[in-house]
Amino acid sequence: MPKADRSRPTRKAEQSRETQDRLIKAAKDLFATKGYADTAMEDLVAKAGMTRGALYHQYADKRDLFRAVFEAVEVELGQQLAMAVAAETDPWGMLRAGARAFLAAATEPAIRQIVLIDGPAVLGWEEWRRIDTQHSLGMVRMIFEANIAAGNIPPQPVEPLAHLIVGALNEAALAVAAAEDAAGARESFAVSMEGVLDALRAMATTTPKRAVHQ
Repeated sequence: MPKADRSRPTRKAEQSRETQDRLIKAAKDLFATKGYADTAMEDLVAKAGMTRGALYHQYADKRDLFRAVFEAVEVELGQQLAMAVAAETDPWGMLRAGARAFLAAATEPAIRQIVLIDGPAVLGWEEWRRIDTQHSLGMVRMIFEANIAAGNIPPQPVEPLAHLIVGALNEAALAVAAAEDAAGARESFAVSMEGVLDALRAMATTTPKRAVHQ
């Protein structure tokens, strides 16, 4: 008798994944347009076309579903930023493009409402920051490593630098999301961030090379 291939998902697992996908898609639309607080469970199951029992079979409560939606939006944001970075051919262009793309994303309805407005309030600052860091820090670290190797930035430990820039960009994105004139705020912060990056680059011509301890 042949052994079952345990590497392949069972039909039950596939159905569960399909149900989760439907719930996440429906919840993303509602959370983005109505916000977390004003979205009722009845709205979620009606939009997804399923019962409350099916929802609670997949997620413990509305917060649990929101966390899944938040993760999904973070993945989409990471892909969006990766595309913006990949469109550039040199490390410095990648750095500037990534920063601008992140701030531009802060004005998109789903990212603005789910990631920047409701995310910290619903998940709490620590969990919000932990999830966001999982999806952003690696790319930022990689881009800074490339710029240090290219001589655009003075040799220095990459980890603290990446954390500082991610923190600054997150704070800027939160401010953009809360601004009445989001487009204007986005441009102001983009210009300020580029000034910080340009100042960092200028140091590369004046700072003597030294050993770097990662």
